[in-house]
Amino acid sequence: MSQVPVLEYKGLVKYTGGCHCGAVRFEVWASTDLHVFDCNCSICVKKQNRHFIVPAARFKLLKGSNNLTTYTFNTHKAKHTFCKTCGVQSFYTPRSNPDGYGVAPHCLDDDGTVHSIDVEQINGKEWEKAMKEHKTIRGMSKS
Repeated sequence: MSQVPVLEYKGLVKYTGGCHCGAVRFEVWASTDLHVFDCNCSICVKKQNRHFIVPAARFKLLKGSNNLTTYTFNTHKAKHTFCKTCGVQSFYTPRSNPDGYGVAPHCLDDDGTVHSIDVEQINGKEWEKAMKEHKTIRGMSKS
């Protein structure tokens, strides 16, 4: 079995991923130890939206921009993008970090590069309070 070469840059590795049908593909530079948010807001609970946050500069859509559609509600700051064909949301623009991306770790290609996933619960039902109390989430999309 051949081993996939790991590309590294500033302690980060390049992952690829995408939706179920393959129409949407992306690459993202992130740590091998992922800090994943599990939010309990109305939409995240319904779609089990667990994600890690990266700056826009570390995310690149490789294909499928014409196959993405977007859903917004309430403040319309979060852009819930998903594949028009299979319905999978492999990434989105979170309200907490409109200058970055929330990436679904389960949509990364499984090449054994992720070493660990630390899941942090976020109280999205009280979003404003949770963001005020969280000391680092808003800075996660800064390069």
